[in-house]
Parts: sequence; C-alpha cells; structure tokens
Amino acid sequence: MRDEARRMLTEVGADFAVDQPVSTLSTAQEQVLQMAAAVGTGARVIVMDEPTSSLSAREAGQLFELIGHLKQRGITLIYVSHRMEEIFRLCDRVSVLRDGRHIATEPIAETSPERIVRQMVGREVEDFVPQHVQGAVGEAVLRVEVLSSPGKFQAINFQVNAGEIVGLAGLVGAGRSEIASAIFGLDAEASGKVLVAGRELPLGEVREALAAGIGFLPEDRKRLGLVLSMDCRENGSLAILPRLTRAGLVDRTRERELIDTLCQRMKVKAPNLEVLVASLSGGNQQKVALAKWLALEGRALIVDEPTRGVDVVAKAEIHTMLDELAARGMAILLISSELPELMKLSRRILVIRSGELVGEVARAEFSEPHLMRLMAGVAQQAA
Repeated sequence: MRDEARRMLTEVGADFAVDQPVSTLSTAQEQVLQMAAAVGTGARVIVMDEPTSSLSAREAGQLFELIGHLKQRGITLIYVSHRMEEIFRLCDRVSVLRDGRHIATEPIAETSPERIVRQMVGREVEDFVPQHVQGAVGEAVLRVEVLSSPGKFQAINFQVNAGEIVGLAGLVGAGRSEIASAIFGLDAEASGKVLVAGRELPLGEVREALAAGIGFLPEDRKRLGLVLSMDCRENGSLAILPRLTRAGLVDRTRERELIDTLCQRMKVKAPNLEVLVASLSGGNQQKVALAKWLALEGRALIVDEPTRGVDVVAKAEIHTMLDELAARGMAILLISSELPELMKLSRRILVIRSGELVGEVARAEFSEPHLMRLMAGVAQQAA
C-alpha cells in the first residue's frame, strides 16, 4: 500500500510522506492528495471541481502539467471552474450553466471570456467601480501594533480606517490568514496589540473581539465559517445569539425575521431558511456566512478569500456588498489570492512576505507586476 501510495503521490508531484496524517496537511496539500487518489484509480473520466481554488501559482502550474499528461493518455477531463484564464488555457470545449439549466456548449476557439460571462449572467455585465474609494476615510477603527506569533509572523503594524477596504496580499504561506486569526482572538500565542476604536483588546479572546464589533469570514467556509449540519437561519444568527436570547431561550420569531431580511439582502438562493446550509451551492453558502457578520452590525470585518469557489454572479454581488459596507463606514480588511480582486476593491494594499509586512501600495500605484515583486521579494530590474 505504501509503495502504491508513493507512486500515486509522485505522479501528481506531491512532496509529503505517505504516513503523514491527513489532519496535518494544508488545504492545498489536501487538494493534491484528492487529485492523486483520483488519478491513481486509473479512471477513464475524471471530474475536477474547482481544483485550483486552494492552490498556489506553483501548485496550480503542476496541476496544469498533470492535466496535459492525462489528456495525452486519452483520459477525459471535466473541469469545473469559475476562473476564465484556466478555462481558456486548458479546455477544448466549454459548457455554460445558469440557474441549473444548460445555456450553451461551444468550442473554446469560438467564444470569449466576455461571451461566457454574458451567458452565465444572462445580461451585459458593467465594469465594477467601488464607491467607497470616492469618499473620505474616517478615524482608525482597527489598529495592529507589533503583532507577532512564534513561527508565523512578527512585528506587524497597520491600521484600517472607517470607510475603507484595505487589501492584504502575499503568497500562500506568507502569514495572511494567521494574522487575521490572531486579530480575531484565535491565536493563543500571539503577542502585541490589537485596538478597536482606540480600546485595546485582550489577545486570544474571541468573545472580546465579537463584543468590540469585529467579524471574521475565514477562508475555509465549510470547516471554519459555517456549521454544515445546521440550517441557514441557525447559521445566520450564530454571532448574535446573546442578543436574541431571553431567559435562556432564543426568540425564534425575531431570529427568523432578521435572518430572512439579511438573506434577501445578500440574494441567497434557497427554498427557505430551514434548509441545511450544506445543501446550498458554494456561492450561497458564502452569502450565508457573510450574512452572519452583517447581523453583528460591527465596526470592522475581516474577510479571507471571500469569493473563492463562487460563480461570477455571486462574486459580483459579494463585491458590491463589501463596497456598500465600506461606503457606510465599516473598516474592512480583505485577504485574497486574486490580485485583480484586491486591486478592484482596495483603497490600499499591504504586502506580507514570510511573516513580515514588507510594503504598502496606494491605489494609484496598483499593478500586478509591482505587487508580485513585493510578494516574491524580487527586486525591480532597471529599465
């Protein structure tokens, strides 16, 4: 079994040991393991559903090479993705679905990203221009001073003001998500200061972060953002249960009215609030997870990969909602592996490399090459 497992892992370029517990793997390594299992069965047809959603650029490149080898061996691949660049790089034909119905199937050479988006949405899509960047920022809401955690990140200093979205960029493993977790009180080893509206919060205390009005949408919605065995109403009210509880009992009427309003605002597509959140699509699950933090009505919101694995319509709706929240005065820290998303939404972008804050880029200076150089630690070549 070990020899066979090593062969399967080697075939997909995995570099971890066969005896390593799956619980110790990163999200990206888990994805690679699943692909190794699929390829190793000798299947003639392999369906890949958002296979790069948790992979770094290097790991995604290895996957693309693997897909090329599988095609040469005569294996049929069905590749499900919302990333247009991947569809046009890998696929021979593309099928578009909308609201559970087949819209079109066309050779990739006879279509375009714009045409596919129109087919997915059912209308022309206007370019998104965030409104919050037009207004003035307010006072500092979230301030981080010399925030550190052993082996994860060190001496992080920044602030997020009312009415702005600040992006946090970095390669996989740079420490972005770990910083977010520490701010929200999930890191017992963190040191330094986290202040909300000038008041210092005790580190490692999630309840204190909630009481101060900090919300946190984690990158892994299935494991960390939602309780899949609960319904939409129950998930939506998790952050505000004390507010809805009297004498130890939850006021279900108030809870239902509030979450129904928020789910309508987020355009959640579900038969009713009582359906299990596990039965919803990825985009609708993410909307429910975000609705939970809208219910909190907090001052600051940390969103980690808010549009990972969601379709273009849900992505646009989430972008619009984040922009509206910032325009109303909320301070938002946005973490994303997609630089176009960071540049589209952020007023400024902080760059993390190897656990250190190595740069801050103003909106007027946004460019993918510049950000990538900072993220990778590559000096700009002289012209």
